[in-house]
Amino acid sequence: MELDTGFGELRSGSLGVRIAESAVEVQAAQALRWRVFYEEMGAHPDATTASTRLDADAYDPVADHLLVLDHDRGEGARAVVGTYRLIRRPAAEQIGRFYSASEYDLAPILALKGGLLELGRSCVDEGYRTRGTLQLLWQGIAAYVFQHRIELMFGCASLPGTNPDLLAEPLTYLHANHLAPPALRPRALPELHVPMDRMDPAAIDARRVLADLPPLVKGYLRLGGFVGDGAVVDRQFNTTDVCVLVKTDQVTTKYYKHYERRLGTQPE
Repeated sequence: MELDTGFGELRSGSLGVRIAESAVEVQAAQALRWRVFYEEMGAHPDATTASTRLDADAYDPVADHLLVLDHDRGEGARAVVGTYRLIRRPAAEQIGRFYSASEYDLAPILALKGGLLELGRSCVDEGYRTRGTLQLLWQGIAAYVFQHRIELMFGCASLPGTNPDLLAEPLTYLHANHLAPPALRPRALPELHVPMDRMDPAAIDARRVLADLPPLVKGYLRLGGFVGDGAVVDRQFNTTDVCVLVKTDQVTTKYYKHYERRLGTQPE
């Protein structure tokens, strides 16, 4: 598996991961998001989304779109089987805020002087939800982090369903074991804030709850991730969100040091 200077494309067998290179590829990512979020997970589309069958918003034009491609399916848009939306601080400034600001007070994050990266809209085609595909996505993120000298990654990660009482165990586990330090801790907006400490942590089988967390949330935690204060129910997407943040100096050697040797010392 080789990485071109300036990122390029990482390959693992027929699969590759790279940043979208055209509007057609971005549209393929939006179509995949439609299939996963709306058709599979039961999100509720507005009229435009329903007519276009694309999950698209104002952030897509300013974001970078990380793609997993299966080259056995063809090239370009036909090959897209996974995606992750990446928004850096300069891109968010074009909109006026990060996407997560609609749910969380990001003041502690925004006060940091270093590079920020918001991760979101992650999904993988049903036939490709393997450990290898997820590892390839994370390796692409690690390369991007080095390329742009990111110091903190963050974003909203989702638990399935909109009833916090049914999610009492995972929410309590995250609050009890992975709450961000106060100086870094985003907080759910007052009108949206759902308490995460919903039961006695001692009553939880932590090993089982951790094993049952969505793969994306577990991925953040493996990289030393923290969660903010409060969950947010997202009825449009039929999920309950938590704000997750990862200081890149805590990213494991497996996904990090490998790329430092292959990227230049100057950010693009």
